[in-house]
Amino acid sequence: MLACAAAPAARAAGSLKEVEVFTLSWVGDMAFSSSHGLPAGDVPGALGPVKPLLAADVVTGNLEGTLATGGSSKCGGGSSDCFAFRAPPRYARGLRRMGFDLLNVANNHFNDFGDTGQAQTIGALDGAGVAHTGRVGQITTLRVEGARVAFVGFAPYPWAAPLLDIGAAQALVREAKARADLVVVMFHGGAEGADRTHVPFGKETAFGENRGNLRAFAHGVIDAGAGLVLGSGPHVIRGVERYKRRMIAYSLGNFAGPNTLSTGGVTALSAILRVKLTSDGDVLGGRWIPIRLASPGVPRLDHSRASTALVRRLSLADFRNRFSIFSNGRIARDPAARRR
Repeated sequence: MLACAAAPAARAAGSLKEVEVFTLSWVGDMAFSSSHGLPAGDVPGALGPVKPLLAADVVTGNLEGTLATGGSSKCGGGSSDCFAFRAPPRYARGLRRMGFDLLNVANNHFNDFGDTGQAQTIGALDGAGVAHTGRVGQITTLRVEGARVAFVGFAPYPWAAPLLDIGAAQALVREAKARADLVVVMFHGGAEGADRTHVPFGKETAFGENRGNLRAFAHGVIDAGAGLVLGSGPHVIRGVERYKRRMIAYSLGNFAGPNTLSTGGVTALSAILRVKLTSDGDVLGGRWIPIRLASPGVPRLDHSRASTALVRRLSLADFRNRFSIFSNGRIARDPAARRR
């Protein structure tokens, strides 16, 4: 059960905290664009076949682009290497029909059509009953199965909460933690491309931009109180890490990019990450559901489980303290989690 929640009152001194259990699904980048070609059947046509796989108490993802009719494109006339994504506002209702409860808008394409595009996107989401997070200083708190869960999105852009200033990010997470039982951090960062599946140490760049030190950022926000960290941005699968008993999923790749995002080779591999967790942030299990993008860039269940094999390899290569993801996609319970 999901509902908007106001900031909670302080608990009485010495009171026993009630721990709630719920499920959360997270997917990677979704980009729709009228100018590039909308999918047949709009959002239901693109996502309908995987809607049952998304089912969870709260369903989330990263919305790359705008849901608007106005605003000036960031791309100048005649540009062949600039991409601006704008889909009709009705797509917000389509995403709600597919089960999405909250979307991250902290990313580079949220500003594709300037302030007007941003405002119309937020209006469309609000009108469809889809919560959102990722703007400067924004903390979005939902009540999920009795727990107050705060969502905060970060990206390396002035219209988003700050990915590059880890101290400022930690301060926002602490503020969110004061309002909620659990803080879920979403970020959009890192280098892009088929050769960027590994999470490096240090700063990453793309197209001349500083895209953040993602290891330092993810560890920093957990140090500040985040209970789950969900990443996007590289457009490829990256590994899953356990840090201080908390899960970090660095990237799930492209989830839906009809005529907008690459669907060749490793960039076609995606997933739905469904986790069962407590309001303390303990992972009680979960499932990595393998997805492959089919032409023209729509998600379909991948019976070959290619992305499952990939994330297992990457998690082993990049992180010693990884969450165990088995060949059937099952995610093992954190052995340190309390029995429930």
